[in-house]
Amino acid sequence: MRLPVELPKAYRLLNHGPTVLVSAQHDGRRNVMAAAWAMPLDFDPPKVAVVLDKSTYTRELVQQSNHFALSVPCQAQARMVHGVGSHSGREQDKFAAYGLNALEEPAAHSPLINGCVAWLDCERLPQPEQEARFDLFLGQVTGAWALSQVFTAGRWHFEGQDALRTLHHIAGGQFFTIGKPVDGSK
Repeated sequence: MRLPVELPKAYRLLNHGPTVLVSAQHDGRRNVMAAAWAMPLDFDPPKVAVVLDKSTYTRELVQQSNHFALSVPCQAQARMVHGVGSHSGREQDKFAAYGLNALEEPAAHSPLINGCVAWLDCERLPQPEQEARFDLFLGQVTGAWALSQVFTAGRWHFEGQDALRTLHHIAGGQFFTIGKPVDGSK
């Protein structure tokens, strides 16, 4: 079941460094891409940063709509994540090619990718100079949700849910999944 995450705790959805799916839509067009470089920036209001290369179709849609979503995929989606990260939305409709659909979430401005374990809907905070120079986009999180099977009470818990472990891209279509938790307070 998908449950809302308190916005001041939304950073916890990305704090462990997962690969994300960045999606955007504008004027009847939509796209999704994989991104390994995404991170939380602030707690309240929550903000995120993501690198979107100048050549990507998703970047074009983000700049036109001023909105984007970050969906956190899981181990069960590794092949799809590699695929949407390896092909351009200018060449193919990735939603059709990979059998993707967006969750029904009226509060979201951008497609939230079904099958993921967490989602952040974001409003772009335009920074034209850093977007042009570094490909770095900032967003304020306006909505956050997580799959209750692996995220409750502001914490991830993947034990017994291997297919739902988050992906961490290393290179060339290879990923690690999040591992066993270690309690550093004891």
